[in-house]
Amino acid sequence: MNNGNTFSYDSLLGELGINVDYLPVLQKYAKELFLFNSSYNMVNAQTEQEIIQKHIFDSLTAVPVLKELFQSKAGLSVADVGSGGGLPGIPLAIVFPDTKFTLIERMSRRCAFLENCVLILGLNNVTVLNSEAEKAPAEAFDAAVFRAFRPLDKHMTQTLFRLIKPEGFLAAYKAKKSKIEQEMKGIEQSIGGWKIEKLRTDFLDDTEEHERNLVVITK
Repeated sequence: MNNGNTFSYDSLLGELGINVDYLPVLQKYAKELFLFNSSYNMVNAQTEQEIIQKHIFDSLTAVPVLKELFQSKAGLSVADVGSGGGLPGIPLAIVFPDTKFTLIERMSRRCAFLENCVLILGLNNVTVLNSEAEKAPAEAFDAAVFRAFRPLDKHMTQTLFRLIKPEGFLAAYKAKKSKIEQEMKGIEQSIGGWKIEKLRTDFLDDTEEHERNLVVITK
């Protein structure tokens, strides 16, 4: 088990291929999220440490996969759909400073929090869009990422595909592989293709059973 007292965050960043210089900014984001979480109800966490491990580092475990996907596109534009408290969009924007991120969130109170975070963290590559996914600009993004989202069905897949350009992709943070495979059976006839990439969970509390996967879906 890796607990908060012995686990090295900079070590994990290094193993994920992320510059450790980003750690102070990630921790600053964690402080803001913790400060406003009780009022805005954005994540399930009781401490800053929980926010860092269960939410920020959970978002960052997809970086090795996303790096490969992002390399094929210059000047990439990515939508974080249903961003909530900025996950996974803000952690990803911190470690991908040359990629443009748009945080799409329908709740105006949460958008105010996101805009404040963008200013405090100095994220020049992030825009906040107060909108439902269905009303966001069509084919404006090369990719869309989302976490803690509702199960994918044909309607939701079409809504998400509408946001991305031809040959774009979706990257969905999901849990158990067995549930993913069952979920994908209902939509695989309407997508270009999909694959499951296993993500790390060894930094989480091992008193619980964890499984995390990234589902990459091509338009």
